[in-house]
Amino acid sequence: MSQARVLNPQELRRVLDHVASRRHSARNRAMLLLTHYAGMRVAEVANLRIDNVLNSDNTIKNEVRLMPDQTKGRHARTVYLNERMQKEISKYIKSIRIKDVTKPLFYTQKQQGFSANSLAQYFFYLYRNVGLDGASSHSGRRSFLTTLANRGTSIHILKSLAGHRSISTTATYLYNTPDQLRAAVELI
Repeated sequence: MSQARVLNPQELRRVLDHVASRRHSARNRAMLLLTHYAGMRVAEVANLRIDNVLNSDNTIKNEVRLMPDQTKGRHARTVYLNERMQKEISKYIKSIRIKDVTKPLFYTQKQQGFSANSLAQYFFYLYRNVGLDGASSHSGRRSFLTTLANRGTSIHILKSLAGHRSISTTATYLYNTPDQLRAAVELI
């Protein structure tokens, strides 16, 4: 099975434009961008609770602590939210009625949290509807790590941001274009 497609900024813009034209756009945009801007796995997004992202003063946290039952491999990890992602979550939070902060952050039309599988299916059909062959629920995560690597981020930092236990796992996420490879040899 091939790896999920890495999206370039123009392709991500196409997806966001499509999301904006549909119902539940604030929710769907926030879920999508958590994979692209924070490198979260779809199951982690599905397992987020309101209290994971919301401070007691109703501001958005810049660090989200995921407990072992919320992650792959059952290892706690910290997800860092940049200012753009914090604004996206804040916008979404303002669109929902919070009754219990221990409830899922993202919920379906039936008022229950997404399962990892239902969210993965949502992403599959979202990318397919936009015409991005090879894109899947893992595309955001791969795009996040590849973008950071291409901007010179150390693989050790990428490993931590991804929540990987091994650098060799992180290395499989990174995508190189022929232009990048040509530019690299020109450095000699």
